Amino acid sequence: MEPNNLFSSRSVTDIQNTQPGDIEWRTSLELINYPDAIDFMENKVNEIHQGSAQEMVWLLEHHSVYTAGSSANKQDLLASRRFPVFQTGRGGQYTYHGPGQRVVYLMLDLRKRGADIKAYVRKLEEWLIATLAQFNIIGERREGRVGIWVTDSQNREKKIAAIGVRVRRWISFHGVSINVNPALDHYDGIVPCGISKFGITSLHDLKKNISVSEIDRALKQTFYETF
Repeated sequence: MEPNNLFSSRSVTDIQNTQPGDIEWRTSLELINYPDAIDFMENKVNEIHQGSAQEMVWLLEHHSVYTAGSSANKQDLLASRRFPVFQTGRGGQYTYHGPGQRVVYLMLDLRKRGADIKAYVRKLEEWLIATLAQFNIIGERREGRVGIWVTDSQNREKKIAAIGVRVRRWISFHGVSINVNPALDHYDGIVPCGISKFGITSLHDLKKNISVSEIDRALKQTFYETF
C-alpha cells in the first residue's frame, strides 16, 4: 500500500479530536507495511515542522518484521531470514513488530513540550504505565533497560512494552508498542533490545483477555492525562 493511500476509508478509522486544533488520531484497520509507515512519518514530520499539518498519533499493526535501531548489534540478529529486516533511524537495538502487537507512532512537536528528549521519553514510559494500570497490570521502569516491564505469576521479570523514538528538528516520530497477543516465539530470531537475561510477555500471556480496541481507548484516555 502506497503511503498516500494508508488512510483510505476502508483501512482506517478516525478518532475524533477533543477540541479544534488538537492532535489527530488515526487507527489503521489493516496491517501496514513497515517501509510505507516510515515514508509516511518522514513526510508528516516535515509537514508538522512547516506548520502545514497537525500533530498525529497513529495506532496500527505491522506485518511481521525485525527492525534495527541505531544501536543494534549484528550479533543480536539470530535468524536473519525468518522475517524481513529493516534498518531504521530510531534509537535502540533489534525489536520485532507483527500482528497482535499495538504499535503507536507519535508525530509530536516537542517545541510545545519543553524541547527535552529525555523528558519526552519519561512521559512515554509514564503513559504506558498508566495505560497498563487501566487493566490492573503493574508496569514498571527498570534501570538500564529500555521499555516497560512486568512480573509474571512465576515472579519472572518480562518486557511487555517497547519504546524507540527519533526526533528531527524537534518533531518526534516512531514511538511505542504494547504486546497484546503477538506470537511470542517470533522474538526468538533476535536478542530483543540486546537483553538476553529477561523474557518477553504479552497481555494474553499474562491471562488478560484484553482487545486491541480496549487498549486503544485506554491509550487515548491516559495520553491526555499524561501529556
